[in-house]
Amino acid sequence: MKRLVLFFFFVSNVTIAQTFLTESGNVNFLSKAPLSEFNGVSYKLYGLIDLSNNLLDFYVDLNTVETGIGLRDKHMRDNYLETEKYPFAEFTGQMSSIPTLNPGSETSVRAIGKFKIHGVEKEIEVKGTLTKNLKGELELDAVFEVLLSDFNIPLPKLVFYELAENQSVTIKATLKSKKL
Repeated sequence: MKRLVLFFFFVSNVTIAQTFLTESGNVNFLSKAPLSEFNGVSYKLYGLIDLSNNLLDFYVDLNTVETGIGLRDKHMRDNYLETEKYPFAEFTGQMSSIPTLNPGSETSVRAIGKFKIHGVEKEIEVKGTLTKNLKGELELDAVFEVLLSDFNIPLPKLVFYELAENQSVTIKATLKSKKL
């Protein structure tokens, strides 16, 4: 009986150590139009990587994205992203294969999943890297493209608010091992 209890204790600790969380990741989008280039950034990316179940889930409150110009932020939220109705962007998916993560080494990863923004969900592929640092945390860097028309996000018609149809999205996060 004692061995059975120790076995369950060991297995449950292995499972816990395979789940990593972040509450302060970074999301950056780059809009590179012919007459205007700017970034939007949020430091409020929340996410989970569960290696034991091969699950990824990340989301950001779009109301936390800032471009450096308050009026542009307001127009982006009110007129294009409609954040009162659709406050979050979310990606849920799985890695093509579960990587072997050795402390200090960077591993290329590819995830397939559903990206949802502006009430529209579409399957996308996200490429990135995972690094297990010496503290046992995971460092994630990933980049993907978002075509605004795929998500029914209109382009501004005014030249001084020019927005590129294709947005490059970069995420960076340090995820800590989940503890119970």
